[in-house]
Amino acid sequence: MKSILYILSFFLMGAIEASDFGEFRMPKSANLVLQEDWSSGTIDPEKWYTLHRKWSDGNNGVVRKNVFIRKENVNGKLKNVLVCRGHGDHYHGDVVGYQGNRNRVGGVIVSKSFFASGLYEIVFKIGSKQKSENAPQNPMRPIGMVPAIWTYAYRWVDADKAKPFEFSSKQPMYNPLFKHRKYHANEYWSEIDFPEFGKWQKLGEGLYNTFLQNKHESLIFKTKSAIDGEYHSLKTIWRTELVPFEGLKDEQVAEYNGYYWVQDKEVDYNQYLGQPFKKLGTNQYAVYKGKYARHYIDDEFVGENLKWVPSMAAQLNIGVWFPHWGGKAPWSESSMQISSVKVWEFNDAGDVRGILVDDIHDTMDATGAPIKR
Repeated sequence: MKSILYILSFFLMGAIEASDFGEFRMPKSANLVLQEDWSSGTIDPEKWYTLHRKWSDGNNGVVRKNVFIRKENVNGKLKNVLVCRGHGDHYHGDVVGYQGNRNRVGGVIVSKSFFASGLYEIVFKIGSKQKSENAPQNPMRPIGMVPAIWTYAYRWVDADKAKPFEFSSKQPMYNPLFKHRKYHANEYWSEIDFPEFGKWQKLGEGLYNTFLQNKHESLIFKTKSAIDGEYHSLKTIWRTELVPFEGLKDEQVAEYNGYYWVQDKEVDYNQYLGQPFKKLGTNQYAVYKGKYARHYIDDEFVGENLKWVPSMAAQLNIGVWFPHWGGKAPWSESSMQISSVKVWEFNDAGDVRGILVDDIHDTMDATGAPIKR
């Protein structure tokens, strides 16, 4: 009977942690590494950069002129906020996107630092309560525009041209077991979306996605409470862990950049999904893994990702864009405003740093013409 009560209490404790942010306790390893409220009146280039690039299909990219700072009333106080502006289908102003097109153009800002496990807190507002000639018919619901907050990092790794179907001592990170669908290459990918608002114009539902190499989970959770033209707090807790890996031998791995990478097709790929290992001793290893990403709006639990959670550090992205799956945007201008950003890193044992390190590069010039690389 005691054992049954113990198990029951264990699951109840887990449910409390998942449903009530007030029960969360910051780990002793936590460190506040990013705190931004735009009080300087400028976008600090030591902390942030803005994007100027084509962004998938159904739109004309994201541009720097659509990211700026202005004064706004935030919960009764006038303060600086960051604006990520979107130009809908009816925009005819001076700002241009891809190939000089003016409509369906957004704006995105990215942190210079790469963060791993931790608590991410963004205070933001979608749209406005104020009606205007250029705003959507319902200014609180800018349909067609997708406001989003996410972590992202990426690395392309080519195979040894002489042996594209094999592991390579020249490039220990290349793994033929998860080659690209078209090329002899790997896409190392770390991303958590928390969330993307507005698929098929349902702003009251958010896409909470995880991307781990060539794996992807997409979940939909309710976000209606944040679609009212007021400021709200988004919090996401990202945890990672080291998981002991039985049977891996020294001769089956190679060291690269402080981590150990599988070099043997006999090792079950589905047990490590291209992630690196930590050496614990002779023929003893543990794999770096993401544990979960748990999401809150105004401290109310909305859902969690438990599958294909990444472990590699990534940059924080904030902005708006116009994918085809957002639908039509029958208006001229709207935006997402960000009042503050805070990131506490937890430094979990499963964090992988220094592997994904590249900034997102521009793909078009000031006129919207493609940049040749």
